Amino acid sequence: MYAAYFGLKQEPFSIAPDPRLLFMSGQHREALAHLLYGVQGGGGFVLLTGEIGTGKTTVCRSFLEQVPPHVNLAYIFNPKLTVLELLETVCHEFGIDVPRAEGRAATVKDFLDPLNDFLLRAHAAGRNNVLVIDEAQNLAPEVLEQLRLLTNLETSERKLLQIILIGQPELRAMLARPELEQLAQRVIARYHLGPLTEDESAQYVRHRLEVCGLQGPLPFDRGALKGVHRESGGVPRRINLLCDRALLGAYAGGQAQVTRAVVARAADEVFLRTARPAPAWRRLALAGVGGLAVGVGLYAMATREAPLAEARPSAALQPAPAVPTAPPALAQAAVSQSGGQAVASQVGAQAAAPQSSVQGAAPQVGAQVLAPPAAAAPAMSPSANPPAQALLVATQVPPPRPVLLRDESAAWRELAQVWKLSPPPDAEPCAALARERVQCFNKTLSLALIRQLGRPGIVTLDKATGQPSYAILAALNGQHATLRAAGTEQTVTLAALAARWDGDFGTLWRAPEGYDGHVADGQGGLTVAWVADKLAAAKGAPPPRHPPVLDNALRSDVKAFQLAQGLPADGRPGPLTYMQLNRASGVDEPRLRTDP
Repeated sequence: MYAAYFGLKQEPFSIAPDPRLLFMSGQHREALAHLLYGVQGGGGFVLLTGEIGTGKTTVCRSFLEQVPPHVNLAYIFNPKLTVLELLETVCHEFGIDVPRAEGRAATVKDFLDPLNDFLLRAHAAGRNNVLVIDEAQNLAPEVLEQLRLLTNLETSERKLLQIILIGQPELRAMLARPELEQLAQRVIARYHLGPLTEDESAQYVRHRLEVCGLQGPLPFDRGALKGVHRESGGVPRRINLLCDRALLGAYAGGQAQVTRAVVARAADEVFLRTARPAPAWRRLALAGVGGLAVGVGLYAMATREAPLAEARPSAALQPAPAVPTAPPALAQAAVSQSGGQAVASQVGAQAAAPQSSVQGAAPQVGAQVLAPPAAAAPAMSPSANPPAQALLVATQVPPPRPVLLRDESAAWRELAQVWKLSPPPDAEPCAALARERVQCFNKTLSLALIRQLGRPGIVTLDKATGQPSYAILAALNGQHATLRAAGTEQTVTLAALAARWDGDFGTLWRAPEGYDGHVADGQGGLTVAWVADKLAAAKGAPPPRHPPVLDNALRSDVKAFQLAQGLPADGRPGPLTYMQLNRASGVDEPRLRTDP
């Protein structure tokens, strides 16, 4: 209903699991890593728990999508079963043919014998066997005990069956009972999935909106995002319910953005709460505090000697010449959105001001701008003691005005400096860097994926005009981006960045030894060995015993890593995969700041 109103291709907060909307926080990636460890483990139990709606099923679905081909998988989603029903279901899921008992009731042995025979044959063929049980808190104690006995099926070398239990927090309490101590001792890995942090909640909201086609500014202001986290407790399912209702409420009210008040009303409706007016004494107290604050504010305004002229968040990004010299004065209008109306103000038009006065520099687009103090400060005699604020303004050296680069090669050279590299001035930068095993990478990426990569890079602005300009994306958070160029920095809102940037992003990455581009199926060599070693280390497994090649097993491992890292998953190592393998293995590379 509201999707087209907010420029979306579909409604982004459906509670139905959609793999395209998958958001993997740090916790979700760790949980997925525990499940993938269970695929490679040597038997026993892996335990994943979490509150309702924290994303256990999402992690489980992601896990099921990337199970390697050499794994036999049985999945049980309704464990309210008796012992015999459980064994029958396990055999059915593994595709085991169980002969019917003629003239008598079925027994446990009728299912255990064919199951054991199947597991032995699978082990001899080099295959692993994994049983996944969802909603495992519904398992009866006698069924849990039978599962423990299933892990006794083994050879002299290893267990034949790995069991993954996924459930709510009460599952942990069940396993803490004295009668289940033997099972608890066989848990080889456990992870509890908690709610999202406030920053992760904001990233979650932005991610789903961007995947569903959001191109402009985020339709939630900062207060609304804080309200979403507070009202939902950081639980993804509750975030979906709340944001869906808040967007519908803003749409019904004709509002361009969701505010904190809209979120509060949506929470009352979605979570079936009754909004109650504040007590009379509290309303009177708040009115008194408000009147006092107004009085203090009026007094401060009357006694202030050097007022600050506050500029609204702006999209005014000024390009520098191809060979930057002294940053030019800014003399263009800064445009911002306030209540849906454009507000324009002149920034930096102080070229004609006397040299003795401090000109109004713009250290950040969308930050505060100092008004010229010479016109506002009263005349003072030489013997008078100047106010502390006047001394500060008079002695402060304004930062250089923010600029942009016109030359793409200059942008690559500036990015190389971040890496402490200096390509020869007469050489093409990327070719020179490649000789030092540092590769250039350029592609259209979403902000969500750039956050995931977490590395500085080049953003190309105004590409559609035919006169692009360039800057280094140095920092990024949920509201702002910091751009660096020619020794200057400016912080802009993401809405201002989106107005002039279509996703073109370039960055650098350190290539492994032997890298020469594309890796073909069946290919071995130093690069493939490096990939296999790093993937094994990421899983906590030993390195391969034999020289690896890019076969189906390795491609499955690559795909699992890609999904866990939030990358496009095709099972083939490429620049994005190399970047995240470098990060996972602790390679020293520059990082994108998250606090502009």
